[in-house]
Parts: sequence; C-alpha cells; structure tokens
Amino acid sequence: MTEVKRLYCKYLYTLADGDASRPVSPGYVDYDPEDGTIVDAGAADVIPEGAEVLDGAVVPGFVNAHCHLELSYMKGLFRRGTGMAGFIDQINELRDVAPLEERLADISRELDQMWRSGVSAMADISNCDDSFAAKAASPLYTRTFLEVFGTEPQDCDSVIKGVLELQKKAVACGLDAAPTPHACYTMSPQLVEASSAEGLKSGYLSFHSEETPEEEEMIGKGSGRLWDNRKAAGMSTPPVTGGTSLEYFIDRLAAVKPLPISEHILLVHEVCMTEAGTELVKRTLPGAFIALCPKSNIYIHNALPPVEMLRKSGLPLTVGTDSLSSNDSLNIVEELYCLQENFADVPFGEMLVWACLNGARFLGKEFELGSIAAGKKPGLVLIDHIAADGRLTSSSASYRIV
Repeated sequence: MTEVKRLYCKYLYTLADGDASRPVSPGYVDYDPEDGTIVDAGAADVIPEGAEVLDGAVVPGFVNAHCHLELSYMKGLFRRGTGMAGFIDQINELRDVAPLEERLADISRELDQMWRSGVSAMADISNCDDSFAAKAASPLYTRTFLEVFGTEPQDCDSVIKGVLELQKKAVACGLDAAPTPHACYTMSPQLVEASSAEGLKSGYLSFHSEETPEEEEMIGKGSGRLWDNRKAAGMSTPPVTGGTSLEYFIDRLAAVKPLPISEHILLVHEVCMTEAGTELVKRTLPGAFIALCPKSNIYIHNALPPVEMLRKSGLPLTVGTDSLSSNDSLNIVEELYCLQENFADVPFGEMLVWACLNGARFLGKEFELGSIAAGKKPGLVLIDHIAADGRLTSSSASYRIV
C-alpha cells in the first residue's frame, strides 16, 4: 500500500452505519491514493492548523440505477410533455438519425462526464452494441440490461435468438450483461415471459413499470392514447386484465418461475404505484428495488412517483437518470435536487442512501461500493454549495475526488 492520504471535509456521509441523515461534521477520510481503498473515516475531532477542509459534503460514489447511455446522441431532440405515446413516436422517428461515429463520440463523452461527476457504477440499458466498447474501457462498473421489444407473439423466438447473440458480444467485451424485458406495452406476453426467463438466469432484471397512466389504461381498460397508438400502428396489444400493469408483469414472471422470486428485479419509474402494489411486490418479489428517475418523468408527462408512499412501504429506492432523450443531463445531483424540491421532508442523507448504497445493493456490489468503510473502494465525491441546513442548492454540483 502506498502512503495513506487524509482529507478533511465540512460534512461527511459515510452511509456505513448509524443514521445516514446525520452527517459527521467535520469529518475525515483516510484512503490509499493508488487504488482508492478506504482505510478509515469518521469525525475529525482535531484538524491540524493549515489543513485544507473541503467546503461541502463528501459522499461515496453514486450508482446510476437506470440509464440508456446509447441514446446520448438524442440530447435536445425531443419535445417535452408528449406523454408516453408521443414519446414512443419520437423514438421511432429519431432512432439512429445520427451516424455511428457521432453516436460513439456522444456515448464516450457522457460516460466520461458521469465518471468525473462521481458515478462509480451504472445499470445501463442497451438495445444494440454501440456502448459496449466504451463501457468495457471505463473505470465505471456497468451491468448491462439487453432490452427487447416485440408485440407479435410469432416473433418471440427470433427476438430471443437475436438478444442472445447480443449477449455474446457483450460478454466478449468483458461486460456483465443479460436479456431483460422492456415494458408491458411494447411486448407480447410470450416475449415478456421468455426474456424474463433468460434474464433471471443472471440474477437480475430491469423492467419499466407503471411509468404512465396511459400504460395503466391500456392494460386495465383496453383504451387510451397508448392503446390507440399501438392499434394505429397495426401492432398487437397485450391482454386487457382489468388490473394494473405491475400485476400483469408479476403474472408473467410467475409463468416462468414460482413466486416468490428472490432475484434482484429493478422496477423502473413506478409513477403509478399504489399501496396495494407495494404490498404485492413485497410479498412476491422480495429482491425488488425501485428506480426513481424524476427528471425524466417530468420531461415526458409532467408527473412524479409517490415518493412518500414508497418510502413508507420499506421498498429499497434507487436513483437513475434515464436517457438524454428524456432528460437534459445524466447527473445524479440534479436528480436529487429535483426530489428534494418536490419532496421536502426527505432528508438529504436518506436520498444519498438511495443514490449510493441501495444502487450498489441492487447491483450486488455493496461489499465494494456504496458506502465509505474500511476495505471498500466506493470512490469519493465532493458535493459543493451545500446550504447552511445541509441541503442541496440549485448551484450544487459533484466532483470526483478519488
């Protein structure tokens, strides 16, 4: 080990034990500058004269729990507030409008910016291999979810064959990757089941769940803009169940594996989640996590998930950015500030648990990432412009220290 370095800071959130909403102030961290291993951390009872004290909060590296890195070339192209039906129309219209060289450059730029802003790990969605080389070369850990679409039952086998070939490419690049379903409204029941069965072999799934009322109306009533959109395009629609899209998804999972299912399943968005839904998830999917992507939800349909209710449910929450087709940036601090401004009762430290430790737990990386504790290598991040009450301000930004 090289000579240990020590940093001092105004606020230190180790997230390692105790009440995470109450930072150590002032704090110190001892770490190995060669590989970032944490040696020690705690309250700085005495600060040597002349020592630099970082003015802000030092926190573990973030985990971006939901991203579509390969869509980075779409930044600024989408109209806001179109709802999911309008958003899908724009995706279909604009996908692959940029040449490959430009797409690859945008991927590399955004991935580098995420690393420099303090993201240490990511759960990323891929529909193609555009992002594989950049992710494989990055110090940022990524688990890649190979997302599939297909509304026609007869196409299920060919879609699965194609995604398994894509998985081989990802694994050859050294990535952890496996198939995953997209959402109930873009897939036949057969494809939801088949892709879930393949993904569960890896121990992980990601699923866009209850993102919009249009989705719920489609599954529950067989009506609404999303239903009309799919019909107008000549696509088959999922069965009308009279229930929620979450119930529909869990029924599809139960068709391929007996409940309860303990694998790590990320339910992304959950804007329309109900208390009954949280109880269903706890009963049937004990390994489930929720990914909050508030800026994307506002961008597409000016809505937010029921965060207070989700907190009370006890389901572990994580934070993601979604893609630059539905966001202005891939910036975790901006997501946290959005949550803070809309849910003022949530302590900053609790949001950090979502953005750091819970994300690491979802990825199965909590023994290395997510908290500042001896022996771990979470990365160290400074968040500046912290208010006197310890909360974020509109000027807060994050910078990687280690």
